[in-house]
Amino acid sequence: MNLFTGESADEFFGGSVPPAVRRLLDEAVGAPPSRVEALLWTAQASAPDCLPVYYLLYKFHAGRRQFELAEKAARKGIDVAGRQAKLNVDWTKVQGSDGDFSSTGPARFWLFSLKALAFICLRSGRSDEARALVGHITRLDPTHGLGGEVLTSLLDGSAAGD
Repeated sequence: MNLFTGESADEFFGGSVPPAVRRLLDEAVGAPPSRVEALLWTAQASAPDCLPVYYLLYKFHAGRRQFELAEKAARKGIDVAGRQAKLNVDWTKVQGSDGDFSSTGPARFWLFSLKALAFICLRSGRSDEARALVGHITRLDPTHGLGGEVLTSLLDGSAAGD
């Protein structure tokens, strides 16, 4: 769900949302930031396998430049999605044949969250880690369905400014 518009995009962002979590997310729409944060982390605690909550958490915190919290949420989301998709816990060992990264579901959400983590690393000043993540994302998404080339451009721009 988009906290700003209220539109639902559950399938793309990791699957269905239980009704109790949906109520928390609905309450978060238009709430003050401190309330949004409390509602999102409450939703995560009450449904730790609900992938869309991790998306909302890392987007919320990254948007507020709270990169440590955004990274915490992204890494939790990656772990949960990886477990659901039966992927290796070490992202560097995941191969293209390990999951369906082009269709909605946990494997796609895992890859999408890996991209979010790369962005968070870049914004946190860890361009080497971001570059490693982007390289792996590119190998798993050779058609650039997730827009990894945007991160590559940002990384190339940050390297030029070094």
